[in-house]
Amino acid sequence: MSATQHQIVVLRLGEEEYAFGVADVHEIIGPAAPRPVSSPDPWVLGIISLRGRIVPVLDLATRLGIAAETPADHKIVILEAAGGVAGVVVDDVIGVLTVADDRIEELPVAADGGLVAVVNLGDRVIALLDRSVAVSEPVTA
Repeated sequence: MSATQHQIVVLRLGEEEYAFGVADVHEIIGPAAPRPVSSPDPWVLGIISLRGRIVPVLDLATRLGIAAETPADHKIVILEAAGGVAGVVVDDVIGVLTVADDRIEELPVAADGGLVAVVNLGDRVIALLDRSVAVSEPVTA
């Protein structure tokens, strides 16, 4: 019997790799300057118009509590989230990776902020995120 395979979209924030399930990713776009909006959440950068649809854009590094500078050639990953779409700013998108079930490890303790598991590839560990990071309310595990 073969192991179940999962496809993930691997991205980079600073020196670390993160991923979303490929089914959560609507599309990936190049750099865009969001129009600022008032928000009590420091990770809400603003909104963009994507083919006539208003999309909130979040700073994923700030959302995850990571100190990172956003490069000029950043990407915005558009996620299906909370009944709509939201964009998260990332440094770069590395690509799509297919991983077996036995490479995905549950976290030994509950995590906050949308981290749901890690993909353990031996010398490479990728934090697997839930699309819930793209909602403006704090995420609790």
